[in-house]
Amino acid sequence: MTTSTQSNRLLSDDAIAFVTDLQRRFGPRRDELLAARRRTGPPRDFLPGTADVRAADWQVAPAPPALQDRRVEITGPTRPKMAVNALNSGAKVWLADLEDANTPHWDNVLEGQQVLYDVARRRLEFTSPEGKHYSLDDGPLATVVVRPRGWHLDEKHLPVDGRPMAGALLDFGLHFFHNAAELVSREEGPYYYLPKLESHHEARLWNDVFGHAQAALGIPHGTIRATVLIETINAAFEMDEILYEMREHASGLNAGRWDYLFSLIKNFRESGPEFVLPDRSAVSMTTPFMAAYSDLLVATCHRRGAFAMGGMAAFIPTKDPVTNESALAQVRADKSREAAAGYDGSWVAHPGLVAICREEFDAVLGERPNQLDRQFPDTVVSADDLLDLASADGDVTEAGVRANVSVSLRYLASWLGGDGAAAIDNLMEDAATVEISRSQLWQWIRHGTETDRGRVIDRAYVEGVLAAEAASISEGLDDTTRARLRQARDLFARVVLAEEYLDFLTTPAYADYVE
Repeated sequence: MTTSTQSNRLLSDDAIAFVTDLQRRFGPRRDELLAARRRTGPPRDFLPGTADVRAADWQVAPAPPALQDRRVEITGPTRPKMAVNALNSGAKVWLADLEDANTPHWDNVLEGQQVLYDVARRRLEFTSPEGKHYSLDDGPLATVVVRPRGWHLDEKHLPVDGRPMAGALLDFGLHFFHNAAELVSREEGPYYYLPKLESHHEARLWNDVFGHAQAALGIPHGTIRATVLIETINAAFEMDEILYEMREHASGLNAGRWDYLFSLIKNFRESGPEFVLPDRSAVSMTTPFMAAYSDLLVATCHRRGAFAMGGMAAFIPTKDPVTNESALAQVRADKSREAAAGYDGSWVAHPGLVAICREEFDAVLGERPNQLDRQFPDTVVSADDLLDLASADGDVTEAGVRANVSVSLRYLASWLGGDGAAAIDNLMEDAATVEISRSQLWQWIRHGTETDRGRVIDRAYVEGVLAAEAASISEGLDDTTRARLRQARDLFARVVLAEEYLDFLTTPAYADYVE
């Protein structure tokens, strides 16, 4: 929780003027691009109009020293305790998440900015209610890369000219205004992860925002570095174009599994049964269409001198040695696969996984900081490869239906309580989990998909599962948490059982619950 003094500093007249200027300059273009999303149908191929960009020889700007070695990145929300633990974890980078792992309650938004303010000045510390003290180590810390909200999310608490401003511009603007000069003086930033892009036009907008912000505050042009998450099928068809638009500020691309699958389901939800996926647990990065996406990302990045960053290991170590042994073996195998495939680093969600990730990348990298020297000229990925969802083996099962409902209810109850990163079934979950879970359920209902036991998935069936899971989860909860669970059930039912598909994070159902 930020104090009134801290809030006054974060929201000073000069800071408000800076973010208001960003909104007035770039908000209309952002609105136009969001409207273009709604007009555009599902992507089916690479863009013919940008073939020359894909064919030409060009590279992004070289990475600054702080981002040369990214073999292990830890992700997490900007809560003080988790921030300290991430920075001290031994990871090379901390993805400070203002997006999927954060409930955008106004207190959380301000607290995240205050944490980043203190981190930039190496003075963050925290004492828990139990009296345990957390502080930053004296030695090297993870480099901070901030993930603001995506273009699609509004910030209603700070309207400009009577309308909500873009959450992305607020998150970036406040962080850049307060910390850019300090980070430059320490050769530590400012660096960003950009989520949910759907076109190179959206990348161009970010690049223009960066150029203006640097000029406005006297920061040398090209100081900012940004890594773009390729977590939509739209962006997968425009990897080259996205890097080209941001070539003065681009650092790399990241492969985001759950959001990418969510994007595929969302875009092709009304298409034929060949676009209906099995249980989400059955789809891995070795599934042919996912492997194609992964191979294309690595080849594209290295051709352009950009870093290719692997996906998340979300497991949370437990006190059960049997559970740990099995899960950690899977994490190790996943990181080994990524390192062998040419990725320059990968993500973990818990400090206990940093060593495993580092060991697997050390085994491939040796003394090298990255694998940018590895080129993949023989990699050829077609549109059909990216859209071959029928290549996914596995079934739709009743257990998969229950899992989608159960994890979504528990996550949303946590999210409503202000915690956007929730430990569920030994996994660190964020908003991406709910997005893919509810989209799968909606699509299965729409197509009347049958489970492996012949049960047709319809609204009545999902309503029954929803009621049963909510009743089971509510046992033993206190009144406050039980009330949040009821809210979670109401919110989840709105988007899963709706006749028309709703954009969950931009529907009024979402805004109703943001404090």
